[in-house]
Amino acid sequence: MNRVAPPTTQPQQKDDAVQHRSTLKNPFRAPSTRTRRRLSAAGSLAGLTVLAAIVTLAALSLTACERTEAAEASSAKKVIVLGFDGMDYGLTKKLMAEGRMPNFQKLADMGGFSPLGTAIPPQSPVAWSDFITGMDAGGHGIFDFVHRDPKTMEPYLSTSRSVSEPPIMTFGRWQIPGSGKVELLRHGEAFWQELGNHGVETSIYRMPANFPPSGTATRELSGMGVPDINGDPGRFSFYTSELFAFSGKELSGGEVYEVDAFDNEVHAALHGPNNPFLQEPQELTTDFTAYIDPVEDAAKIVVGDEERLLKVGEWSDWVPFELEMIPTQKVPAMVRFYLRQVRPEFELYASPINIDPENQALPVSYPADFAEDLAKEGGRFYTQGMPEDTKSLSDGVLDRDEFLAQTKITNDEIKRQYKIALSKFDKGLLFYYFGDTDQVSHMMWRSMDPDHPAYDPQVDAKYADVIPSLYQEMDGVVGYTLEHMDPDTVLVVMSDHGFMSWRRAVNLNSWLRDHGYLVVKDPTLRSGGDMFSNVDWSRTKAYGLGINGLYINLKGREKNGIVDPADKQALMDQIEADLLGLVDPSNGAQAVSRVFQSQRDYHDRGYLSIGPDMLVGYALHYRGSNESALGELTPDVFSDNTEAWSGDHCIDPAVVPGILLTSQPLPKKATKLENLAAAVLSEFGVERFPVEHPTAEHPAP
Repeated sequence: MNRVAPPTTQPQQKDDAVQHRSTLKNPFRAPSTRTRRRLSAAGSLAGLTVLAAIVTLAALSLTACERTEAAEASSAKKVIVLGFDGMDYGLTKKLMAEGRMPNFQKLADMGGFSPLGTAIPPQSPVAWSDFITGMDAGGHGIFDFVHRDPKTMEPYLSTSRSVSEPPIMTFGRWQIPGSGKVELLRHGEAFWQELGNHGVETSIYRMPANFPPSGTATRELSGMGVPDINGDPGRFSFYTSELFAFSGKELSGGEVYEVDAFDNEVHAALHGPNNPFLQEPQELTTDFTAYIDPVEDAAKIVVGDEERLLKVGEWSDWVPFELEMIPTQKVPAMVRFYLRQVRPEFELYASPINIDPENQALPVSYPADFAEDLAKEGGRFYTQGMPEDTKSLSDGVLDRDEFLAQTKITNDEIKRQYKIALSKFDKGLLFYYFGDTDQVSHMMWRSMDPDHPAYDPQVDAKYADVIPSLYQEMDGVVGYTLEHMDPDTVLVVMSDHGFMSWRRAVNLNSWLRDHGYLVVKDPTLRSGGDMFSNVDWSRTKAYGLGINGLYINLKGREKNGIVDPADKQALMDQIEADLLGLVDPSNGAQAVSRVFQSQRDYHDRGYLSIGPDMLVGYALHYRGSNESALGELTPDVFSDNTEAWSGDHCIDPAVVPGILLTSQPLPKKATKLENLAAAVLSEFGVERFPVEHPTAEHPAP
């Protein structure tokens, strides 16, 4: 039996999108109906569907660097950077003052504590790309979770894309799939590459917006952006014997499979991508059986040669299995099960099917065996870039306690792996990312806000301390680091943005409609029509896409553009003035506090043509609606946010700064994400980063 072989290396193209190619048989499908279904924009990447499934293994390289005596000296320096996604400055400061984060306070006393300016807009892939490259979105080309192709008006994932070549040969119902490539769409030089140029060893764990791994660090493990085995950000499966469960409800994050529990046995299947060896789309599947104990509330799950005995309320460890394409070609994968109940109805949750780090169908690390070594030493782990299953809670498949149990599993994996990373760290730079501070905050923030429209005192009061307790847990990580690092090691603790309670949603496209900037074909249809299906482009001047983006329907650029380039600036100025005057009729509050124009407010150049013409900085407690993010109109501009996703940060960046703490003052002052990497690199004597800021525009891809 042949499994997909490790990748071969190829040269890295500096300052271009990282490309990974393979001529191996393709273990992944071309885009299917499921992966191309409407992108959900509820918050962050957890809500986006990857528009193109991953189609190939990657070829990675690391250019060798000559070491000078000065480089050898700088490599003896040790710096640890801990990245806590979404850790809010205001809440951190409050908990420190209350004595609940003593290790943060100790660190602040050693080197300082300050807010850290975030990105425009303050979305995670944008913010982390600012930090990685030392440039704003105009230079690195990541403006949102989702971008659009102006020639087709189709949305696509902003951080990476995949392209499959035509089949090499077809015969009957079979085909030999062609090769493909996966591209990292973030541009610019990563700070660890510049350190490598100076002979400094770098270990980069779970850096967001870094999939496929760049191959320019000594070792890398990709984070946010790594898909599940289907090419999605992460889609769960829910098996139930209840008839018509979730009938009439569209689940944004997974699939529900109705099963029969006959004679205490349940037969079902795990669903993978389409088989690339078949011309007609057909999912790869692996059968499994659940044997229900006739007396106890328990079941045995059997997948191939793997067996797991679970009591109701228990989670399995990782269960490895294979998806057979043809007898000689199989896709290795892994899954976790949660037995929700066995009677009166059978209910079993299966996690998104993850890439197995011990046998990778697609490399999630550089070198490729780095992830394998981590798994063998510390156990298998979520390779999925955003492992906290927020969608299972939003969809009502898991309740809050079950969701928090699942996030604890991910957190425990990450902390266990961090201890291994710290124990092996002996020189250079170590970056380590913690993401649950962001994902748990998205789902639990309203429990701290009695004024949130969805706040229920009978339910939410119980969870009011979940986020503060998680911050305390991260304080423990900092304490562990201080105890185990050398006295001369510099420790930097940072976050990419803060948080706020998201109370009111604003449908930007509905506002554009009501102000005459966007015109509909059928005015009687006040709602629905996702992906702009009811938009009359021949009369539309502007439209919104993504959480913060606003585009001019520009002649010669957009597929059906009507605005003359000579009229663009005046139109943007008018829209900006109108948006700044937007008032919520329910309370008289200003809904937009800042409006950014890309040409005016981004100082870096190179990839402005990819992004929006304008970005909306919503005021405190306001955010762009999920519907508007993908071109769906609603009757009203404003609505209460009653979703489980109750906290957010995609607003005016001045309102949601991140945090910065250091064990000693850095040689250069860091005030925002863009100049933080330069401050860290100065610890190694690297005084210029980024090496150059692009001034000329590259053509849009």
